[in-house]
Amino acid sequence: MAKKKSAIKPGGVDAYIAKCPKDVQGAMKSLRAAIRQVAPDAVETTSYFQMPGYFYSGDYVYNGMFAWFSFKRPYARLHVWPPVIKNHKKELAGYPTTTAVVSFPADKKIPTALVKKLVKESLKTMKGRSK
Repeated sequence: MAKKKSAIKPGGVDAYIAKCPKDVQGAMKSLRAAIRQVAPDAVETTSYFQMPGYFYSGDYVYNGMFAWFSFKRPYARLHVWPPVIKNHKKELAGYPTTTAVVSFPADKKIPTALVKKLVKESLKTMKGRSK
């Protein structure tokens, strides 16, 4: 059986970051770098929800999307699969969260080790749901 091609188009992340206020571009670049370290071969896009996202093409649920990031003053936000937030409630206690979003103060250092941990689990969750 042939793999489905994703309708998502790569690119646009540099432009998204450039449109953010200058004082938060460093935080956005930190989120991007942490995600890229976990999944260096993932495809970057901004076509999904009009914010940067990462995906693997193929037979995965939710178009292979496993992580996103965005800016909404005053936060640099990491979007991951909902079970990830639920599984890390204690570690995330110091940050505002929703079902699928962790908000980091954009004027503070991004906790990259925590971001990497969350992205790894989000990727694993996405792949696990596709079986």
